[in-house]
Amino acid sequence: MRSAPSAAPAVAFIPDTTSTRQYIGAWSVLSVLQYFAAEAAVIAAWAGPRPYDLRTGYISDLGAIYCGIYDGREVCSPLNWLMNASFVVQGLGMLLGGLLLSTGLLCVAAKAGAPVRPARRKPWLAAGAVRVLIGTAGAGTVLVGLVPEDVGSGWHFVGAVMYFVAGALALLVLGLLWLHKTPLAWFILACGVVSSAALVTAGLTRLDVPEPGTLERLMGYPVTVGVAAAGLVIAQRVHRHRQEIRAMAAFTGPSPRPGASGLPGTPPPRQPAG
Repeated sequence: MRSAPSAAPAVAFIPDTTSTRQYIGAWSVLSVLQYFAAEAAVIAAWAGPRPYDLRTGYISDLGAIYCGIYDGREVCSPLNWLMNASFVVQGLGMLLGGLLLSTGLLCVAAKAGAPVRPARRKPWLAAGAVRVLIGTAGAGTVLVGLVPEDVGSGWHFVGAVMYFVAGALALLVLGLLWLHKTPLAWFILACGVVSSAALVTAGLTRLDVPEPGTLERLMGYPVTVGVAAAGLVIAQRVHRHRQEIRAMAAFTGPSPRPGASGLPGTPPPRQPAG
């Protein structure tokens, strides 16, 4: 009696880690670090009756358009335009990262030659969720920059919640997905844990704590740093693989782009969208 035919092997493909799309996406995410330079400059120009204190001052106060009393706080930020522009740039960088970094690339942490099997749904769905969450956090940051806290609109609060919640979740999922793929996975995961814990604390206390500025920064800073760390991993690996391909091409002459084997001259495999 003949045995039943074995199941067909799962289709696998190797993400293209040399494409300009991935390179731009990685550097777009990495660009969020400009926020810290902008914040330092805006704090230095603060013109309130008291010096701005990182421990008690809200981040959004730096982008407030008008000088005066807002929600019981005395605010005056002459460089509010710079802070709001920084929010928008940061958000656009995250949006571009979510759009340009492929799901397959995130599945393998941009490791050259690593195969991806979409049939294994958990990693594939996790990587797709990271793209959506990073894009959502980016859209929220853009809202924060376009609608400052003192313009009388609730969209500023909505944008801030989008950034904090989606950003923290993105780091938690990405950190778990990248375990054993890069040493920075633990750092990214730790950033997500710190941000999530601060977010829960802020929700329970409504930021009614002795140092609301510190708590708010524990919510936001880890997201910015963790996302930048992920961009650094991808940018370094993509850059290294592009250099290797150019070096091989210099010895062997022009050749097609790397395919399933990761070597020049191998026909590229079919890749699913995204």
